[in-house]
Amino acid sequence: MSLRVLVVGGGGREHALAWRLARDPDVGEVLAVPGNPGIAAEARCVALDPTDVGAVADLAEREGVDLVVVGPEAPLVAGLADELRARGVPTFGPGRDGARLEGSKAWAKALCERYGIPTGRSRAVTSVADGLGALDELGPPYVVKADGLAAGKGVVVTEDRERAVRALEDCLLRGAFGEAGATVLVEEHLAGREVSAFALTDGRRVVPLGMAQDFKRALDGDAGPNTGGMGAYSPVPFVDAAAARAIWGGVLARTAEALAAEGVEYRGVLYAGLMLTADGPRVLEFNCRFGDPEAQVLMPRIREGLARALLACARGDLGDQRVELDDGACVTVVAASGGYPGAHETGFGIEGLEEAAAIPGAVVFHAGTALRDGRVVTAGGRVLAVSGLGDTIGRAREVAYEALARIRFRGMHHRSDIAAAAAAEGGAG
Repeated sequence: MSLRVLVVGGGGREHALAWRLARDPDVGEVLAVPGNPGIAAEARCVALDPTDVGAVADLAEREGVDLVVVGPEAPLVAGLADELRARGVPTFGPGRDGARLEGSKAWAKALCERYGIPTGRSRAVTSVADGLGALDELGPPYVVKADGLAAGKGVVVTEDRERAVRALEDCLLRGAFGEAGATVLVEEHLAGREVSAFALTDGRRVVPLGMAQDFKRALDGDAGPNTGGMGAYSPVPFVDAAAARAIWGGVLARTAEALAAEGVEYRGVLYAGLMLTADGPRVLEFNCRFGDPEAQVLMPRIREGLARALLACARGDLGDQRVELDDGACVTVVAASGGYPGAHETGFGIEGLEEAAAIPGAVVFHAGTALRDGRVVTAGGRVLAVSGLGDTIGRAREVAYEALARIRFRGMHHRSDIAAAAAAEGGAG
């Protein structure tokens, strides 16, 4: 097998996917749309808008690709997988109907309620008055979420009712997230420890891939505003065998069954963000694609079988496919632009990329970079995801931070406590 694979997207997640697929013995060539300077080292990049469904599908046909792997959520919500499948191109990623699992938090919550998938109580509202009632009903800490896609930033968790009311008004009155905030989900606050679980599905079978924990807050100690993610690690040592069974069977397999019962042919990755409560795992949210930065800790741990399994999902026939993960651990730390997740400047030169990549066990994934006059510069809020592999979480963490210390650009900031608690607990791979 010598597959031609097209990776759609240009962020850190897509760099991790392209990096892993370029090293897969079943893959002959990787293409990317639009890619980035890091992806260009692994794939042939084509400058197209990933949400231009027709143009991307034309490219896939013209290049005769054997498999398309869609990285970001926006092209999936736009129906890229539907168009590709209509043209007979095997595609890893759900169609527009399945992408509602991420594209509408209210729809996903309703699915959970209909099929007994464990989650917290919630109310979907479209007016501030109804939102105020929901805040009073569910009580503090208050959880307010924009219903649609908001790049990981449409969530407010606060003890302060005035702050929760402002979050409602930002969405429903001030249009802070456009159509994504036209409906707001007010949720019950769940206490426990968070974990992200990833499985592959062909619409019928579900194959566990792995788990990770990510860090959403901008600053050390989980302080500061929510971001798209400032780091992650895998595996997650506090998930015991009983919790893992409840996650794989009681949440992800049940979700696949629910989607099938709704007439949704879901072929892609099922990603559940979960809270491990005293009563067992509860769904916080679903994503219809690999996480970012979780992909940057999962992809380096994969030993073999990824391309074959993704193609089997795309064809609707997973069979007995498995993806083998390394027994060790991976930690990734995001280097962000000054001011992120708020207003930030870009276009600054990045130094030390080669030195960082030369650290044994380190991989530098480009998330928001561009090439200007032959030089790699910052081009986004989250600029790089620096991953480290090791026998234990502690060692992987040391590698990631050692590599990160080689990198410099104006305004760069990062958290210094990614995976610190897990390493202190003696988390082994």
